[in-house]
Amino acid sequence: MRVRFDPSGPLHGTLRAPGDKSLSHRAAILGAMGCEPVRISGFLDAADTRSTLRAVASLGALVERRGEVVMIRGVGLRHARQPSAPIDVGNAGTLMRILPGWLAFQRGRSFVLDGDQSIRRRPVDRIAAPLRKMGARIETREGRFPPLVLTGASLAGIDYELPVASAQVKSCVLLAGLATEATSVREPRPTRDHTERLLLAAGAPLRREPLSGGGIRTTVGYADELTLEPIEVPGDLSSAAFLIAAGLLVRGSRLVLERVGVNWTRTGLLRILARMGAVVLGELEAEGSFGPVEPITDLDVRSGTLEGTTVDADEVPLAIDELPLLALLGCFAEGETVVRGAEELRVKESDRIAAVVEGLRGLGAEIEALPDGFVVRGTGGLRGGRLDARGDHRLALLGAVAGLASRSGVEVEGFEAAAVSYPGFASDLRGLGAGR
Repeated sequence: MRVRFDPSGPLHGTLRAPGDKSLSHRAAILGAMGCEPVRISGFLDAADTRSTLRAVASLGALVERRGEVVMIRGVGLRHARQPSAPIDVGNAGTLMRILPGWLAFQRGRSFVLDGDQSIRRRPVDRIAAPLRKMGARIETREGRFPPLVLTGASLAGIDYELPVASAQVKSCVLLAGLATEATSVREPRPTRDHTERLLLAAGAPLRREPLSGGGIRTTVGYADELTLEPIEVPGDLSSAAFLIAAGLLVRGSRLVLERVGVNWTRTGLLRILARMGAVVLGELEAEGSFGPVEPITDLDVRSGTLEGTTVDADEVPLAIDELPLLALLGCFAEGETVVRGAEELRVKESDRIAAVVEGLRGLGAEIEALPDGFVVRGTGGLRGGRLDARGDHRLALLGAVAGLASRSGVEVEGFEAAAVSYPGFASDLRGLGAGR
């Protein structure tokens, strides 16, 4: 689907971003693992999260949806049903990487996880390696790609050091650790901690301790059952980031984004934007905080002048999904914007480094790819043109924002990919006055 986004006058208004995708996936999985029904409000209705609801239903959980409220009656920690067909994760990389942690200790039952062509290009060896160390039997295509075939077993605890900071791999190992006496995950740098907060809220034995060099060690132990109170899923900061970018880049704009999740492990972009001189106001969670509750605030966004900045490896895990937007913002900033240490972007829904560089260059950007990031030279704006989303929802959303702020507009090829995380994006932009 080809959609054109023309230059826009000022954007004004108040809206709520769609529910947090990362938290929606995790809440549904933890709900399915629970022993009591759980009510999840604000659940994201998008292609990826619908895949998760279908997946847990195929494992025996009862799922009922009423608008943004999902009720899940779980099957308990050790009673996932063996489906009669492969579990289709669609395009949901989070589901593909986290769900096997639970399935790994369903003793004697086998599961096949598969997905679309994009998923089949995304490696799963980083979850297969620790699960094999714990005793699970796993087969993958060519040693690292889906489909993933897993047979549950009695697991042994491990002390696992993540070779690359990854919240999804960490979450997978921690879920598997619920069937062991003790399992620890050491991450070199903090990553998003939604899984740990949910486990703590559900009564799992979990503790965290800081490591030298800024890392964190998280340990879980054996659990008989999980019980969750009602969960509110806040607005997704990764989706709200595209509205924030639009508000910053379209002159004269002012937006209020209501009830956005500001867990400090997700607000790396906001800290980077503050350094660039952006005006985004809200009550943010203090760095290093941890607890069973997800912090929520309203964000007040105002357009203004931006300055280039440098993002190094230590900041990447807490802004990984928003880094493509920094390339766009850098086109309008004064000076250079540099991102390093983000090689993880090359194994997302697309090679996001190559796709962003090629896409923005086609719109008039002065941008170069690095092996682990990119360099953007600010020129005050973009000409416009055509951008191919390459089946990647974040590239589709980026193209839309680029069109609003460009001189001649942007035609986004494959805009239907936006439905993976933000199906109502174009409509929300119109509601804020885009195109007027």
